[in-house]
Amino acid sequence: MIEYVIMFLLIIVIVLLIISITKNKNSKINDANITERLGRFEISVMKELGEFKDNLNNNLKEDFNGLNTNVEKRLLLINEKVNERLDQNFEKTNRTFNNVIERLSKIDEAQKKIENLSYDIVSLESILTDKKSRGIFGEVNLHHILASIFGDKNDKIYRMQCTLSTGVIADSVLFAPEPLGTIAIDSKFPLENYQNMVDSNNTKAEKAYYEKIFKNDVKKHIDAISSKYIIPGETSDSAIMFLPAEAIFAEINAYHQDIIDYAYRKKVWITSPTTLISTLTVIEMIIKNIERDKYTKIIHEELNKLGIEFTRYKERWDKLSRSIQTVNKDVENFNITTDKLSKKFEAINSVELKELGK
Repeated sequence: MIEYVIMFLLIIVIVLLIISITKNKNSKINDANITERLGRFEISVMKELGEFKDNLNNNLKEDFNGLNTNVEKRLLLINEKVNERLDQNFEKTNRTFNNVIERLSKIDEAQKKIENLSYDIVSLESILTDKKSRGIFGEVNLHHILASIFGDKNDKIYRMQCTLSTGVIADSVLFAPEPLGTIAIDSKFPLENYQNMVDSNNTKAEKAYYEKIFKNDVKKHIDAISSKYIIPGETSDSAIMFLPAEAIFAEINAYHQDIIDYAYRKKVWITSPTTLISTLTVIEMIIKNIERDKYTKIIHEELNKLGIEFTRYKERWDKLSRSIQTVNKDVENFNITTDKLSKKFEAINSVELKELGK
């Protein structure tokens, strides 16, 4: 950069010399004077260039030092920002890592629960392969639904394992209000032939065979409920067959309308856990409305009695009021007579005093 400045100044000097020589061309100046003047001018220029060079070096040195200081400050500031960002990112990364570890622990826990659930399902399948175990499962499920609607022990509304007058024992008997009356509920679980019917490994002929057996099983259950748990004069003219499995209930309602019609003719209502809950909820609302109507009737009767007593009270009050008015009138008349007598006595007294004065 300095070399460029010196060259620029030399070019200026040369230009000035050329101008000076051109102006003095017509003057009669000898070469010695020109050489002397050029030498002095060169010395002056070199001196000025030296001073300019020193000043330029000093200024450049100061500017470089200032620039170096600013660069160091900027580098320190950048270093602090970088460290701050690194700390923030490290904190975020650490938090994310902890969240990942927590999620992994939850996933591991969920996996263990799934494994336990699969074990429980296998155990449940092994239990449901036995007819007696299936019966117990249905009864427990039925009791749970009744307890959730009416309370755990509510013998006024339902009773488990209730013995009827014929000696048969129903899984549950519901004491509903009239016109429903006493309704027997029996749990049935036709599982084996249903599983064979829907098994994808079986052929169409095998599925049709198991479907026929499945229908016969369900109809036998309907016949048993209709003959055992519908007793004229004791129970309602209908009964409920409870299927603990929603899938079997859905299969019957979706693809076996003949079973629904057969149950309707036998006055046996087929329910699943969901539909039984809905039915019992409706019965619960009916019971509450009946109780409310009962208390409403009692309140109405008491209000009528209160109205009669209030009528008597009004009659007696009117009679007392008339008596009081009569007494007030007699008192007024008595006061009038008293006033007249008082005036008479005063008049008599005044006459006696006048005669004595004469």
